[in-house]
Amino acid sequence: MDAKQLQETAKRNGVVGAGGVGFPTFMKLLEQTGTVILNCAECEPLMQKDQALLSAFAPQILSMLEEVREALQAEEAVIGIRGEKTEAFRAVTEAADGRKGIRTVTLADTYPAGDEIVLIYECTGRVISPGRLPVEEKVAVFNPETMLNLYRAVHQELPVTEKAVAVLGEVGEPSVMLLPVGTALKDAAELAGGITAKDAAFYLGGPMMGHPVSGQSVVTKTTGAVIVLERSHPLIERAGKNLTAERRRTASVCCQCRTCTDLCPRHMLGYPIEPHRMMRAVSGGEINDLSVYTDALYCSGCGICEKYACPQGLSPRAILMAFKDGLRKAGVRAEKTEALQIEANREFRRVPTERLTARLGLAQYRQRVLFDPSVKQVKTVRIPLLQHAGAPAVPAVREKEGVRKSQLIAEAGDGLSAGIHASVDGIVTEINEREIIITNVQ
Repeated sequence: MDAKQLQETAKRNGVVGAGGVGFPTFMKLLEQTGTVILNCAECEPLMQKDQALLSAFAPQILSMLEEVREALQAEEAVIGIRGEKTEAFRAVTEAADGRKGIRTVTLADTYPAGDEIVLIYECTGRVISPGRLPVEEKVAVFNPETMLNLYRAVHQELPVTEKAVAVLGEVGEPSVMLLPVGTALKDAAELAGGITAKDAAFYLGGPMMGHPVSGQSVVTKTTGAVIVLERSHPLIERAGKNLTAERRRTASVCCQCRTCTDLCPRHMLGYPIEPHRMMRAVSGGEINDLSVYTDALYCSGCGICEKYACPQGLSPRAILMAFKDGLRKAGVRAEKTEALQIEANREFRRVPTERLTARLGLAQYRQRVLFDPSVKQVKTVRIPLLQHAGAPAVPAVREKEGVRKSQLIAEAGDGLSAGIHASVDGIVTEINEREIIITNVQ
């Protein structure tokens, strides 16, 4: 299978990045790619979804990685993985043994080892130029679940209809489960042994880059985890900060110690981002040097500055992301430039995941989780039309119409988009501008 056929298969089956913003995978499958990287870092505290999938499906994932490398005519494929004593590491190294053009890099157990820019540097020694996407420099990075979904699309013509999700925290049986896309988070928690918190709150994604949501929120193609916590947990309380109040706090107590900048992973790789300067500018209303604000576009949102570095408990990340969102909505894009010098003492400033977990107040939830490879059954799914970067999908079914699992229910929109498929058999009970609701009649 060549690159064009691979693109068509990925697009037809709605394969998108299984983490992050859900970049449609067909856009990464470009000929003459120099390096393909399999991102097995999974560096967010508590996360074990990719570890579970690698342990169970390493042969399929590595087989597809080899096919992708050959189809894209890439010089090499690199597997970046943490935890050399884990079952997942053993499964991956065994599956990679003897495969041509594939090598494995053992990553330190630090955060954020899985950030694309950091991962590429650790795996290849290259720094992607600030303002440029990895694919622009002939590097393609894939999540293990994305590669597994691509394998199923290529070899079984199966579209993406379920998602591996880690359900963690205050639940009876912390687990990694395969859930139909569109499953409500409260239903996922019930399938994981039920909620044990007295006043439960739901946190979608990892504790560093995720955010609080309602239990009515649903699993999408990019959902990696849901953490159930007491509503009084600091992770939940801190997420509700008011930006106006944070600016006033910054003006009052920011001591300009530079720790937020010194520990910024992208700053250490020469990216022109300095959170402490942003904090100084915001608190003082500085407008003389606009680069202080536009440099927010280089922020990955990893959260180290906010949840680990700042001794005053301030929120550089929240302020940076607010500016980044505003600039993007205004049509401003990061300037393409050259990276500055890499920090000489970078190795000693990396944040250990275990220490970060304790700092977040989550050490009690750090445990091995169960994994059930069977797909769970739910009564109703609410399938969003936008689960990926780009344009939303366009409904291709009508209300009261019967649908079968894997049937296309929404076609890819114009340009960058991805199709959506039914995750259960059932009846389409509602279609609105945001989602398609299907009730399982079995």
